[in-house]
Amino acid sequence: MVTYPPSAFHFRVSFAGIRTSEDASFQEVSGIGTKIETEEVREGGENAFVHMLPKKVTHTNLVLKRGIASIDSELVTWCQDTAVGGLFDIRPKLVHVHLLDAKQTTLHGWTFANAYPVRWELGAFNSQENKVAVETIELAYAYWMREI
Repeated sequence: MVTYPPSAFHFRVSFAGIRTSEDASFQEVSGIGTKIETEEVREGGENAFVHMLPKKVTHTNLVLKRGIASIDSELVTWCQDTAVGGLFDIRPKLVHVHLLDAKQTTLHGWTFANAYPVRWELGAFNSQENKVAVETIELAYAYWMREI
């Protein structure tokens, strides 16, 4: 029995062409969102309201956070190859995010098409705190689809 709303702490991330389990472990996924930009159009003689016309759809970047991965991480290699190769070596991938229940069954899923890394960043190192060293990977994508 599924209770709604579901909890957000049990999820899985996968990348087309990347098979290591280390590259599917994240502590946080954010940035799943879409916005329709609008344009105000004022009609002559009409002072009661302004027409809001749709212009284009924009997507927020998908942001993934996890503990720093090992040097042989396929995901980190993909990020580095994209950054070093520049605009001519971008290899987009399908990215899947699945929200899971206690039995590891997918409750909801999203697929991000033509995703590629646009930012890779290490979190701060601080000798005053006992925290996991975190890396953040930010992905741009063409569009997303809700699977379930």
